[in-house]
Amino acid sequence: SVFYGIMFDAGSTGTRIHVFKFTQRPKETPKLTHETFKALKPGLSAYADDVEKSGQGIKELLEVAKREVPVELWKFTPLVLKATAGLRLLPGEKAQKLLDKVKEIFQASPFFVRDNCVSIMNGTDEVLIVAFSALSHISGSLNDPQKRSVGMLDLGGGSTQITFLPRTEATLQTSPAGHTTSFQMFNNTYKLYSYSYLGLGLMSARLAILGGVEGKPLGEGEELISPCLPPGFKSEWQHAEIVYKIKGQKAGEPLYESCSNKVTKMLYKKVHKAEEVKDLDFYTFSYYYDRAAEIGLIDKDKGGSLTVGDFEIAAKYVCKTMEISLGSSPFLCMDLTYITFLLQELGFPKNQVFKLARKIDNVETSWALGATFHYIDSLNR
Repeated sequence: SVFYGIMFDAGSTGTRIHVFKFTQRPKETPKLTHETFKALKPGLSAYADDVEKSGQGIKELLEVAKREVPVELWKFTPLVLKATAGLRLLPGEKAQKLLDKVKEIFQASPFFVRDNCVSIMNGTDEVLIVAFSALSHISGSLNDPQKRSVGMLDLGGGSTQITFLPRTEATLQTSPAGHTTSFQMFNNTYKLYSYSYLGLGLMSARLAILGGVEGKPLGEGEELISPCLPPGFKSEWQHAEIVYKIKGQKAGEPLYESCSNKVTKMLYKKVHKAEEVKDLDFYTFSYYYDRAAEIGLIDKDKGGSLTVGDFEIAAKYVCKTMEISLGSSPFLCMDLTYITFLLQELGFPKNQVFKLARKIDNVETSWALGATFHYIDSLNR
């Protein structure tokens, strides 16, 4: 049989629609045969004070779904929106009003809508379904113990995730509470190492490195001084609807050294090192990919492979260059330094090779496919 699923990803920097087409033989797991993807900026959280305006983008993306799904299947096609860190960081009442607006639009649509069609994912949900979509689609290793296990790293704006399928009992025994979990999918049970660090996404990390506090505006005349920005630099930066005045450090220590000291302090004891990660094949997504492409370490469209050491060399080069000329990306020294140290804190050696990809087998690499599988599985049950 042929069926469809529609998943909206409401992220911190944009809203994206995935329209998935599946085929399924009796007693088999569904197979993805086609995906349509479209993204709009900004994210839902940007409309926190103008809820009515948030509906325009949702309606525009729903038109994409109407074009892709045959009319006779509309009423059987589940329609779901899951929001990630951007909405989790908003005050609860503001986030709820945005979700209520989306639900109202969904209920007026011709698709199959249930009461739980709109929700904010908690960190565990997010990594679990990321894991399923990435791990199962990439390697087939979920069902084949002989295959080298794979993992994935995702760096969003508000949070960062690590997920892999452990092969050693030691990983399961030594992991902190909440870092491992079991979940069922199409009659199989999987044990995953899976954790989402809220506040360690790239934009939230920038704010912490700058010395700011999430959700707290600066006082009159206050500025954030960053050791990752060159002397003489002055600008404004907007994060989660708050505008911060920022300026560079005083002349003295070289940029990379002063920035890495600040990043190291910021990350101290914030993440758990899992010994097993150095023996696995990891795929990295989102800002890991974007920053690597921006500096020319990988092809923007095709992706590529990189080591932790490659990120470190790029960070040192960019920071050194910025001491002479700021260039078009004032945060690039900070971002690359942060990525370098975050990966090492998670337990990856400098020679660890990562695969960076936007698409695998022509499927946009995101948690959305796993989330759709998960939702359809729950409907079947």
